Amino acid sequence: MNKQHQIKRTLSLSSNIEYIKQLLGGKGVAHRSDLAKQVCTHFEFHDARGKMQTSGCLKALRDLESSGHFELPKAQHKTGTKSPRRLTDSVPHPVDVPAEVIHITALELVPVQEAEQMRIWNELMLTEHYLKAATLVGRQMRYLIRSEHGWLGGIGYAAPALQLSARDQWIGWNQEERQAQLHRIVGMSRFLIRPSVNCKYLASKVLGMSMATIAKDFNRQYGYSPLLIESFVDTEHYSGTCYKASNWLAIGKTKGRGRQDRHNDSTLSQKTIYMYPLDTSFRKQLGLSANAGLGALAISEGLDAEQWAEHEFGGAPLGDKRLSKRLVNVADAKSQNPGSAFSGTVEGDWPATKAYYRMIDQPEGSAVNLENILQPHRERTARRMMGQKTVLCLQDGSELNYTNLDKCSGLGELKANQTGAKTKGLTLHSSFAIAPNGLPLGVLKAQCIAPHPRLPDDKRKPSKIPIEEKKTFVWIEHHRDLVELAATMPQTQLVNVCDREADFFELFDEQRKNPRVELLIRAQHDRNINQSPFKLFAAIRETSVQSRVSVNVPQQSARPKKSKQKAKAARPGRRAELALRHLAIQLPAPSYYHDKEPVEIQLIHALEENPPQGTKAVEWFLLTTIKIESAKDIEKCLRWYTLRWRIEDWHRVLKSGCKIDDLAHETAERLRRAIGINLVIAWRIMLMTLLGRETPELPAEILFSDVELRTLHAYAKKKIKTPFVTR
Repeated sequence: MNKQHQIKRTLSLSSNIEYIKQLLGGKGVAHRSDLAKQVCTHFEFHDARGKMQTSGCLKALRDLESSGHFELPKAQHKTGTKSPRRLTDSVPHPVDVPAEVIHITALELVPVQEAEQMRIWNELMLTEHYLKAATLVGRQMRYLIRSEHGWLGGIGYAAPALQLSARDQWIGWNQEERQAQLHRIVGMSRFLIRPSVNCKYLASKVLGMSMATIAKDFNRQYGYSPLLIESFVDTEHYSGTCYKASNWLAIGKTKGRGRQDRHNDSTLSQKTIYMYPLDTSFRKQLGLSANAGLGALAISEGLDAEQWAEHEFGGAPLGDKRLSKRLVNVADAKSQNPGSAFSGTVEGDWPATKAYYRMIDQPEGSAVNLENILQPHRERTARRMMGQKTVLCLQDGSELNYTNLDKCSGLGELKANQTGAKTKGLTLHSSFAIAPNGLPLGVLKAQCIAPHPRLPDDKRKPSKIPIEEKKTFVWIEHHRDLVELAATMPQTQLVNVCDREADFFELFDEQRKNPRVELLIRAQHDRNINQSPFKLFAAIRETSVQSRVSVNVPQQSARPKKSKQKAKAARPGRRAELALRHLAIQLPAPSYYHDKEPVEIQLIHALEENPPQGTKAVEWFLLTTIKIESAKDIEKCLRWYTLRWRIEDWHRVLKSGCKIDDLAHETAERLRRAIGINLVIAWRIMLMTLLGRETPELPAEILFSDVELRTLHAYAKKKIKTPFVTR
């Protein structure tokens, strides 16, 4: 049953209404059932088992009658609300249920097929499910959760939501495709673990068991296998942890309408939508492109010069479709000459320049903000991440100095230089995703923060200031964002890679609460420990070398002394031979956290034992939550950390290539808007450069338009001399 019969839509055609009128005017229709059978036979309305779809046909005929198209024979039986069959007594509570699911005896899912089983299922839902209802619609499957301890709960499947914006966008089908293929989705309408049952991991275990059997059972009952299961979690009652643990995908939220909301009243609570693909190739099975909806993307897909801006900025929620279209045009133009002011980019085109400034100069608080500008790019970045087994999410900050903008309001105070002179500007804090081969996938989150010093009358000790008020809280905010994103891609491992500024206990404690995203952080603090030698760094230096590895140390250009920066000597690039050590430790909580237990963490030490003469040895201490079981795991973590420099390379492209330090606007909010556009342009420049180095065999057509290719070809022909050939 590849496509669903659209019964009402078929019967609504004027020619088919005339056919039904002819049947009603003849003598062969004694009652409604006769009419439905004749209509099903004529239009071949049969399900996958070959049975007539008389129920669906009768419903469509009643709807057409209520619209005034014809009058049906009088109903032989009165329709009314049927009461579910119930038990005379409540379902006995299970006894001696163990605390963890691995100790439950004879756990199984029982398909509801007998009348007594139906009564038990109804009784459980009516008395113990928070919705207090047992009615299902459409094609239905019911299960009871049984064990030797008693009945533990039940599950009910029914028809999916007719329309669901977030789901339909995620799948990537249009209205026609949805109407034809909606039956390939099954809705989990009821899921009950009885309130009296307190058993760890039971819900996720049952979900896994159910996903393993539903397709087979559904096929046996209805003659075809579904491809997707959908469910809704009311976060006012439940957190959805069992769905996350069972690899369901959180893809968005409902609008609170419900199946019978025909007037857009949205009176119900909004729920989180979870999807479970029973077949990973479900888009192909539905006749859709593999890249339809919000599926995985190849890294290089959509980067061509003619379409990239539409892909990365198109549909940005700026409050006006004209502004969204303008954003695409601005990004496209700016990418062709990223280092120039916009007027120079468009070569003095006054209407284009005015359009740019009208967008940038939108009022404060408008939808034209940094987050909304980045939203389409973030969604594309997430899809590129889905195509990777592991993604390194690099977190870092960079100061943007706008001291020269005397009339710009909303800037913050940056660090004072060695003379005490204060500078004005913004702190850019970003999460930048890369693949394990170093290719950048995109910008996940960026904040342009205007830092302000503590008020003079704030005499609190640092230990008394809540973490939410400290500047380091931004690292936790970005980590939480990664955790939320990780729920949408359970097959991809996310690793939050940070430099020494992220070495504070609260971030490790945050990861402990939700371990879905790993941490890999360069240690800054040589903490006290409880055993000899009582110092963290000394303890790991005393352990034996477990592996040796060679890594590239990038060259460092000489940097003269600036107002806030020390001078740096030039350093040539080299290969460094590092000795690797590993130690599992208990990271102690600071003394002001009396109620917090230590965090179990892995410490990796990398040391260059024989550096070149006159060169400072490379020495890194890395803290990670990644499981370390072998020397290969240590080497893997080290190589992942060496890729942290990719975000600094991106910062260089932003400042040297896109020249975001040279932007000039009258408010910090306008600066943020312009910066947001440049963040994505810098990512594309960096990716194109690295793709050329990493995959030189990549067809040029992926990145350049025909006009650009012809120009490059002509330039190369002119510049490259024809080699001398002897005969």
